[in-house]
Amino acid sequence: MSFGPPPSPYTQSAVAADQARRRRRNRVVGGTVAVLLVVALCVGGGLLWSAGDHSAPADHKAAAAPQSPDDVRSTVEKVPTSPEGQEVIEHYAEHLEKTTDANPRYAPGTWATGKILAKAVANRVEGYRIKPHYDETAWTLDLGGYICASSRHVTADGRTAVVIQPPKGEGAGDKGVCDQVVFLDLNTGKKLWQRKMPAATFAYVTNTNLTLTKGVVAVAWGRGSVAYDMKTGKQLWNSTMTSPCEDKGFAGGGALLALVGCGEAPDTTYKVQRLDPRTGKNLWTYKVAAGVEDVYLPSSDPPVLAVAAGDSRVTDLITLDDQGRRLATVSLTGYDAKCDSRSYAGPYFGVVENCDGMVVGPTQVYVMSKENVASDQPSDWIVAFDLTTGKTRGKFEGRELQMVYPLRMSGDELLIYRAGADTLAPAALVSWNPRTDKETPLLLFQLPEEDAYELSDPEQSDIVVEQGRIFFSRRELVRDDDAPKDKVLMAIGYGSAGLKH
Repeated sequence: MSFGPPPSPYTQSAVAADQARRRRRNRVVGGTVAVLLVVALCVGGGLLWSAGDHSAPADHKAAAAPQSPDDVRSTVEKVPTSPEGQEVIEHYAEHLEKTTDANPRYAPGTWATGKILAKAVANRVEGYRIKPHYDETAWTLDLGGYICASSRHVTADGRTAVVIQPPKGEGAGDKGVCDQVVFLDLNTGKKLWQRKMPAATFAYVTNTNLTLTKGVVAVAWGRGSVAYDMKTGKQLWNSTMTSPCEDKGFAGGGALLALVGCGEAPDTTYKVQRLDPRTGKNLWTYKVAAGVEDVYLPSSDPPVLAVAAGDSRVTDLITLDDQGRRLATVSLTGYDAKCDSRSYAGPYFGVVENCDGMVVGPTQVYVMSKENVASDQPSDWIVAFDLTTGKTRGKFEGRELQMVYPLRMSGDELLIYRAGADTLAPAALVSWNPRTDKETPLLLFQLPEEDAYELSDPEQSDIVVEQGRIFFSRRELVRDDDAPKDKVLMAIGYGSAGLKH
């Protein structure tokens, strides 16, 4: 097997130019919008909420279980007294030189705490204060090397990790190698520890995967893997692959799953293993059927696999029990799990656990449909599937010209982002109870018109909900020829005027 250095967006920008990047779609509303406006104004709840939307604040009885500082954060959102949204942050990229779609400035990571919105940009992480001091940079952590991998996970006390290329003066022979792990505090911007990954000669921005689970930071890069203790940065275990099988990546959160690939493409076979995070010991193995081209791990606990069987895109979900035995298979014909959305502008910042079109809960998995282009019908919908049986257990419909996207669980309820319809209907953050089919509005707001589509697209932007606020943050920053250097919107966020923090 040949393992020559793959391209890096930081060392070979010409490669990125070869990627066929989708452009912002022009949404032609015309007469359809006029019809939508009339309908919206006539519905029982007025323009904002129809009578079936259950607009009265609900009493969410589900509460987050007590968490230790080293647990991966699991926040249950509160229902505000009013869903009226107000802007809490609006941050523009500073001193952004002229860039192009083929060679953007990469911003691979967004995290939020109660006080800070943190953003990874190129070779640094920045923290921005949330209102009343919004748009003020609270701290900047210069990493020295460019960011190769990040995780969506954050600990209960606000820490996370990134993988970077060697800082200047410490580089390996190949400038594209990614061999440093940095663990940081998002509230203060303090670097807690930094470690050099062992034998990471073949770790690149194209194949490095990073995750967090209780007390452990784990990294896999195909030809090796390593795990560190969160508190001390002490190496717990590592694996250098000398057999035909490789650790492709990890899924963290409530447990630690490893995706293992064996053999060369196109004949690679896969298996999924649950590991003891502290020792790396294999607890069970599930062998994926031959013929599967790719595998993603959108959830470790409960274990769920998204597989591309006979296709380059995900075709099915496989649910497992806590011993790695198959429970059900769900066909994704007509659905869009968006597991490959991180390769939007090229095969960079790949992670095996991010599927932006689906969310896994304790007993159900929620998947968005493909976009529906028929007029006078919902733009899309979200369907709940039972993890044990694979049967449908509920459906949440979008609206005409208003796509809906599953974001994350909040206790036993699903947080959903509903895109706005230009100036006719606001964007919304809602909470959906699939057992009662009750929808609770959490926030209503209006994104800037010129940026709304790109920010609303989970293939182009991170959408993060934390402590009563929703944030939209671009993964790539591009400045057009006529745009000022400091007028490229990087991130924007909204909170409720009726929720005190």
